[in-house]
Amino acid sequence: MSEIAENTVIDGRYRVTHKIGSGGMADVYCAEDAHLGRRVALKLLHKRFAQDTEFVERFRREASSAAGLQHPNVVGVYDRGEFDGTYYIAMEYCEGRSLKDVIRADAPLEPRRAIHIVKQMLFAARFAHRRNVIHRDLKPHNVILDPEDNVKVTDFGIARAGASDITQAGAIMGTAQYLSPEQAQGRPVTEASDLYSIGIVLFELVTGRAPFEGESAVAIALKHVNQPPPPPRELLSSIPPELEAVVLKALDKDASRRYGDAESFIRDLEAVEAHLERGPVDVESTAVFAPPAAVVAAPPAPLPSSTAVTPATAATVREPPPAAEVADVPPAPPPGEPPGERGRGRWPWILGGALVAALLVAGFFLLIAPPNKANVPEVVGQTLSSARAEVRGAGFEVDIRRRSDPAAADTVVDQVPSPGTRADEGSTVTLIVSNGPGTVKVPDVVGLEEATARKRVRAAGLAPKVSRESSTTIADGVVIRSDPSAGRPVDRRSEVTLVVSSGPEQVDVPDVTGQNQADAVAALREKGLTAVVREKTSSEPADTVVSQSPAAGQQIDQGSTVTIFISNGKVKEVPDVVGLSQAEAEREIEDAGFVASTRTRTTDQPDEDGTVLSQSPRGGAERREGATVAITVGMLSTTPAPAPSP
Repeated sequence: MSEIAENTVIDGRYRVTHKIGSGGMADVYCAEDAHLGRRVALKLLHKRFAQDTEFVERFRREASSAAGLQHPNVVGVYDRGEFDGTYYIAMEYCEGRSLKDVIRADAPLEPRRAIHIVKQMLFAARFAHRRNVIHRDLKPHNVILDPEDNVKVTDFGIARAGASDITQAGAIMGTAQYLSPEQAQGRPVTEASDLYSIGIVLFELVTGRAPFEGESAVAIALKHVNQPPPPPRELLSSIPPELEAVVLKALDKDASRRYGDAESFIRDLEAVEAHLERGPVDVESTAVFAPPAAVVAAPPAPLPSSTAVTPATAATVREPPPAAEVADVPPAPPPGEPPGERGRGRWPWILGGALVAALLVAGFFLLIAPPNKANVPEVVGQTLSSARAEVRGAGFEVDIRRRSDPAAADTVVDQVPSPGTRADEGSTVTLIVSNGPGTVKVPDVVGLEEATARKRVRAAGLAPKVSRESSTTIADGVVIRSDPSAGRPVDRRSEVTLVVSSGPEQVDVPDVTGQNQADAVAALREKGLTAVVREKTSSEPADTVVSQSPAAGQQIDQGSTVTIFISNGKVKEVPDVVGLSQAEAEREIEDAGFVASTRTRTTDQPDEDGTVLSQSPRGGAERREGATVAITVGMLSTTPAPAPSP
């Protein structure tokens, strides 16, 4: 259906002011009722439903049923009709927020507030159920709250009237997160189906999340059918155990074990309220899937049908009369009867009366006599089966209460009365039995600093344990992985090992000088180091490591780099040619791979003539092949020496 414009008048009566919202079946508008001068909420069916004649017929009948539900916690249905090829319902207009908005903003709610809201939903359901109307889609979206948390439940207009024969068996209606198991399986719904949905709402109010979530509606529906809900106190330990027990009873998979009607659900919530008003309750938890013992009052044991007691009889049993009053007085003997005969006739009556009186007195003392007492056995630490047998063998009845505890499941962790206490035989001994510590999912801590990871693991109710492992890629103090891994369900308070990086391992740098390049690189790699190769001009043979940095013997991080300098083999040693003749020197220089450069210097010493007097660079120096070696050769002067002065 295209959106309806403001000021559109529907059915000649309702003027649309604005759109309120839209759902899977209808759009909802706020409108002014021109006849009665009040605001109403108009729900207009999507046209695809309006084309389904069977659906429309059911819609009409059930809207009529809902119109009869006039209750403070039910949104009233005023009218129904047709408009623009579809059908509408005119309902009470309610100011406020949906309960879903309240959950998003405020959940988890304080238990008293959650109970206050859910009780009003149950009042509405009780009223409808007594009129044979089942909602079938109770969820937070269909609950409106005013600022004082007064509740109005809406959408009874599309509920299935209990007597309707139009609703097809097997049809599934409702929202996946709030479906009862029987709805998810397409089976007929009952009052218990609505109470299951209200139990889901209560779970969400006190924990802040729905018990079952999934990637699709089908996946969630399957969880409703096959998986037990998580105990609320595992998600939020501050939830009172009595309230947890009520929630879990409402969410039993078997409809016959849930609350049979809204009244019993309300009664248990009011009992929890009373406990909360009195302060903390001693008993930590009750049996899963059963309401707390304090919530359900045990009915008095009926008297056997063969011993019906009238008021007079009861008075006689409680306080027997004196023997003189009990003994019947025999009638007077007929006239003329001898006195002896009269006395003999009276004795049987006197003896019978005395016997009856004695029996009554004995019965009275038996009734008021204290029962036998026995010592309560100590069974803490035993398994439930052995503890139950021992307590019953000692003459006591057994009441089982369960709670999460570090002890193994089905282990007795406490008992009331205490061991050794003298108690009446036949009285009840309460055994507090461990459900085990419960399970939680391991949080994802990979990549976090150790301190942060420890806090996150502790916050999840688990015990962190740290082991260290060197890593060349993960910084020191950062979590590499956890064992068990993230997302795995484990027992609460169990250990989670955090594998934390200790940074790279320290290694000694090996000495690779004198080795060829391939051997040097392999030696460094074996130590977890990386080689960086640089060429260096050297007189050493080509491809030989002539130096390295860092030097051999230093400790560095595994994974670090070591630079090795490889000789290119192009450096030669300059020959020493001083004292050789020019020809010999030039030949030797050229043979060594250098170029000779010759210059002369005059000398007056005949033995220096033609001889290399000096060279540059000097002999033994290293120079690149092809470098120039300058030699100075002596040349004898031909100028006569001056005559000595007289």
